Amino acid sequence: MESLRSITGSALTFVAASCLGLCGCGESENGRGASASAGPGLTSAGLDGGTGENDGDGGSGEGTAGGDAADSADGDGGGAPKFDTSVPDVNNACEGAVTGVGDDFSYIWIANSPESTISKINTQTLVEEGRYVTRDTPGNPSRTSVALSGHVAVANRSGGVTKYYAWGCPDPVSTSTGPNDVYPFGGDGCLAWSTNMAYNSQRPVAWTPGDFNEDSCEWENEMVWTAGYNGGATANAILLDGETGVIVQTVNVNGIKADSYGAYGGASDSAGNFWFSQLGDGGWLVRVDRQTFTAELWPQAIWSYGMAVDGDDRPWLCGNSGVARFDYGTGTFTTSADTGGASRGCMADATHLWLAGQSNVRGVHLETMTLDYNHPVGSNIHGTSIDFEGYIWGASRDTRAYRVDPQTGVVDTVDGLNSPYTYSDMTGFGLANSVGPIG
Repeated sequence: MESLRSITGSALTFVAASCLGLCGCGESENGRGASASAGPGLTSAGLDGGTGENDGDGGSGEGTAGGDAADSADGDGGGAPKFDTSVPDVNNACEGAVTGVGDDFSYIWIANSPESTISKINTQTLVEEGRYVTRDTPGNPSRTSVALSGHVAVANRSGGVTKYYAWGCPDPVSTSTGPNDVYPFGGDGCLAWSTNMAYNSQRPVAWTPGDFNEDSCEWENEMVWTAGYNGGATANAILLDGETGVIVQTVNVNGIKADSYGAYGGASDSAGNFWFSQLGDGGWLVRVDRQTFTAELWPQAIWSYGMAVDGDDRPWLCGNSGVARFDYGTGTFTTSADTGGASRGCMADATHLWLAGQSNVRGVHLETMTLDYNHPVGSNIHGTSIDFEGYIWGASRDTRAYRVDPQTGVVDTVDGLNSPYTYSDMTGFGLANSVGPIG
């Protein structure tokens, strides 16, 4: 097995430029620029925001096993057509390669926060095929992100990012086969790298698209974004090399709301720019430019919890009072309260934004911003994702994950998880939908 590479968070590089005011998107009273800086001690006075609502991250309560029987009850709006998954096309010469299609993407990666592991669940068979430790010390992981190459990165709330291979592991024999076969950290043959960072709160993680090589039929130059926070009005947006885990760039984002979490939700757009949001009222939507490493901030239009980027590179916020869609060109939000109630995580396909409604999953049309689909699932659903066969997934904070067929209303259950708090791009569909057809 390759040796474990451990990189400290002190390896910070200088940013290319800074931005004061709105960068590249015209003037707007809602816009606020932020300078990018290398020194971790360089901060600027920002807004004194209120403390965001405690989300109970890291809670160790384990729910009662719910069984695995399918629920075939029709939801409000049942019979809605299965959405367009916008799966990337495959060049004929690369058919069968890892391009966002096929077995390599048939996984959802869900964090088991209290035990500092992530579960690799086959979205077709509903079998957990691996469980992996995320740090050398208790990491308390939450968000996971899947690259277009199929591999996963997980952010630890207590600091650091770890990558595991989904396929092509250095030691495919000495690797976990399921929840009862877990190797100590550093001993699993599918571990790629782990980069330790000294943050009190490290939540978002999001892969950039990289470049698809049609000669080798592989993705190259993949990078992964994360964000760390140690209090005050400054968060760090950090770009890592996806192959090695080395920190490539650190951007100080100044002027955010001071709370317990800093950056909360995060996603990449098709150009690899990093978007992140903050929890609750009074927070900021932030865009970090992939090329210039400058940051722009806009006041969030709603009480925000989760976020996603759709296929038109539009960021969405979802939360207690509805959803908000952001237009980067104008620097403005469009909001809608027609969501059937409060929500937590969200993920977009070609036509709808899918919401984790705590006891159901809901579909809000991307253009009309009206509620088209509302289906009961289980309880305590905080995370949602979409797999490459068109199923919607909901991660509950007890012991279960649910797979919903939006066409038939059938719900299948995966049990045996441990407070699976995950609501990021845990299948890779979000990034693939943003990038669009390949080849």
